[in-house]
Amino acid sequence: MTTFKMGRRALIATAVATLGFGTSAFADSHQMLDSIHFLVPGGAGGGWDGTARGTGEALTESGLIGAASYENMSGGGGGTAIAYLIENAESNYGTLMVNSTPLVIRGLTGEISQTYRDLTLVSGTIGDYAALVVGKDSPINSMEDFLAAYDADAAGTPIGGGSVPGGLDHVVAAMVMQAAGRDALDVNYIPYDAGGTAMAALLSGEIKALSTGLSEAIDLSEAGEIKIIGVTSPERVPASPESMTMMEQGIDTTFVNWRGFFAAPGLPAEDLAAYQDVIKKMYDTEEWEAVRARNGWVNIHNPGDDFRTFLDNQEQVIGDLMRQLGFL
Repeated sequence: MTTFKMGRRALIATAVATLGFGTSAFADSHQMLDSIHFLVPGGAGGGWDGTARGTGEALTESGLIGAASYENMSGGGGGTAIAYLIENAESNYGTLMVNSTPLVIRGLTGEISQTYRDLTLVSGTIGDYAALVVGKDSPINSMEDFLAAYDADAAGTPIGGGSVPGGLDHVVAAMVMQAAGRDALDVNYIPYDAGGTAMAALLSGEIKALSTGLSEAIDLSEAGEIKIIGVTSPERVPASPESMTMMEQGIDTTFVNWRGFFAAPGLPAEDLAAYQDVIKKMYDTEEWEAVRARNGWVNIHNPGDDFRTFLDNQEQVIGDLMRQLGFL
């Protein structure tokens, strides 16, 4: 068994205004923040985008911060945004960048030159299970159906994903297929720049199935646009109770993708404490619970040094898997 586990506006007083890219956190970590600028290393519609916007929604609606803004910066498998944050560190102390398991994977493959060690680690916040989905008109309704189609024509049954070859969506698809008794290296994986682009490819028929985050699939599934044929959770997820797990379909594997936030290197300690403080308080709000529940996320809160220990461990575990699958 393969298992990875990682996860009303406030009155603004004593704000520190800046003319830079973002707005500085307050020196006192117990005061509310004026604003947070969220940097998303991929396009709209993907898991990073949803996590940043959902977190910003909960923080603003609960009054923990005054305002949230968002910027999508695609490119380089997330490397463009990471390099930008590092190269323009001092003017971006008001910015939090969302990231997830691909940060570890792309560091292992060398696709990005910087890793989490080059950033300020703020906090891991959630886990998102992965899912394999098909279009609404597909004759495939389960993993059994998908495996039958795959066995008949592996090359003609491509699986798409919103990450590069050897990236998270590819690793998850390969892991599932390996657990199903197939050769992971035979998977015909089609990469797309972001989750939204990959979903569009599925809906247009370019690919037969899509490896994606469950949170990205739930709304489209409820709207009848796609069918979720397998989820990498150990048990069914309340946000999508009709979706079968891989485990209950005889595929012995689980996986949860962490997501969390990073800041520019050199961030002052008092600013880091302020960010960590509002994230900690966020978990106790009704606004966060509403965002979390509708996305099917799992709360994974590991700030600071705990986050670093978690990432170091994941780097070892995923590196071993990728070498086993031939990706390294």
